[in-house]
Order: sequence, then structure tokens, then C-alpha cells
Amino acid sequence: MTEDNITVVTEFILLGLTSRAELKVALFVLFLVIYAITLVGNLGMIFLIQITPKLHTPMYFFLSWLSFVDACYSSVIAPRMLINFLVVRKTISFSACIVQHLFFGLFITTEGFLLSVMAYDRYVAVVRPLLYTVAMSKRKCVVLVTGSFIGGMINSLTHTVDLGRLYFCGPRVDHFFCDVPPLLKLSCSDTSMNELLRLTFSGVIAMATFLIVIISYIFIAFAILRIRSASGRQKAFSTCASHLTAVTIFYGTLSFSYIQPSSQYSVEQEKVVSVFYTLVIPMLNPLIYSLRNKEVKEAVKRAIEMKHFLC
Repeated sequence: MTEDNITVVTEFILLGLTSRAELKVALFVLFLVIYAITLVGNLGMIFLIQITPKLHTPMYFFLSWLSFVDACYSSVIAPRMLINFLVVRKTISFSACIVQHLFFGLFITTEGFLLSVMAYDRYVAVVRPLLYTVAMSKRKCVVLVTGSFIGGMINSLTHTVDLGRLYFCGPRVDHFFCDVPPLLKLSCSDTSMNELLRLTFSGVIAMATFLIVIISYIFIAFAILRIRSASGRQKAFSTCASHLTAVTIFYGTLSFSYIQPSSQYSVEQEKVVSVFYTLVIPMLNPLIYSLRNKEVKEAVKRAIEMKHFLC
């Protein structure tokens, strides 16, 4: 198709999760509850870490930024998704679609970097505890978080700029947000470069960050096995269990969408997986870190007791 015969698309129509009207109200309520829990959980985690001196450590410094990222990338998707359950015309302008893609890519890539940074933090804490305060100084923690955001922005900008040069055959996006695979399927342009960039950048970043996690936990496992007392092994393992759970869920779901060609996925499967990593995982992370972490549970208990005292 020649460029002269292509109508410039100025807005997209997001088809959403379902076209069945009887399900839309129920789904609206469900995802509204999930989004509310996500915001309360993640913002509450940040607030709790800030007001609890005992939690002013590198581990919780990274956790507070992880909570910030979870709240942000869920907020990039959820509000418009909720609105589209209630309106007839589910449109999003081309520029708004590109911006949504940019910020979603930024935050979700940054989350991957942060999870690898947290694995390195647990490695230093368990394997080299005597060097922990030096190796994980405040300045180094700030540098690691800043680097995670810079890496996320570079990756997101690369995909977004390349996406912005494409021509599209129509406005109907079979998804509930502006994700790469459904947009590429809608394009009239040659998307081979986009596919190559997606597989290369996403694959390299995912493999590099996941490799850091795997290597860190191999060393951690050997260090835990060398601990003689059962209580010591249990304590060492408990400091890593929450993070290991979050990593497994994050990489397990994300790999389905971004480390394979778009031709190899089912649209309906992709939507279900997308719901999980855009809305469910950000809700689960604060629950995982609070329910499986003794220090966080104690901090929550003290905060509740303080509230009752003040009341």
C-alpha cells in the first residue's frame, strides 16, 4: 500500500477486554477495587517506610521505589480502562496513545531493573554482611535507582520513537491499552524493525536483569546452606522470600508478551496476561512484602497502635 493511499490515523478505538455489555459493570467494579487496593497498598508502603526509622535501610529504600513504580504504571493503564467500561466511544488520541506507551514502557522496564538491584542488595546482605553498609551506601543506592530509571527511559524511548513512525490501517486496537503487539498488528508499514527492536531490547534487558537475579540467588543459596543453625538459615531465607516471589511472578508473566514474536500469541491470552502484569502484580507486591516480612508487619502494627492512641 502506498503512503498516498493511507489515511492518517489521529485516534484509536480501544476495543477493551470484552464486548459483552452484561460483563462491563462487573468488570468495572472488579478492576476499580483492584486499582484502589493497588494505590492504597503501594502508597501506604511508601508512607510506612518513610515514618519508620527501622525501615530506613537500603532494602526498604529500594522497596519504596518499587512501590512508587507499581503505583505509577498501574495508574498509566487503569483510569482509562475503567472509563472505557462505562462509555460507548472508547477512543484515545494518537498522541495520548504514544504517551501512554512511553510511560508504561518506562515504568515496567524500571521495575525489572529495580528487581535485579534488589536481588543484588540481598546478595550483599546475605553473602557479604560485613561489607553491607559500605557496599550499599546511600549514594550507591541513589545511583542504582537513578540508573534503573535511565535504563527504563532509554528502552521506552527507543520503542516509542520507532512506533511513532509507523502508518496504521485503521483505528481499532484489539486491546485495553496501547501496547506494542496489537499496534504492530494494526500497522500498514513494515514492522520488521519494530519486532527486531522489541525482541532485542526486551530480550537483552530481561535476560540481563534475570541473570543478575539468578546469579545472586545461587550465591545466596550456597551461603544459606553454609549456615549451621536452622534458625539462622530460616532468618536468612526469610529476608529473600518476598523478593523471590515477586521476581517469579513478574518475569513469569511478562516473558509471555515481550520475548516472543507478536504472531505467536493469541489476542485473548495476551489480554489476560496483560491484566495480570498491569493491574494484578502491582496490587500483589505490597501484599507479598507485608505478609511475608516480619519488620513490615511490626511497622504496620505500630502504626495502627499509634493511630488508635492519637484518636
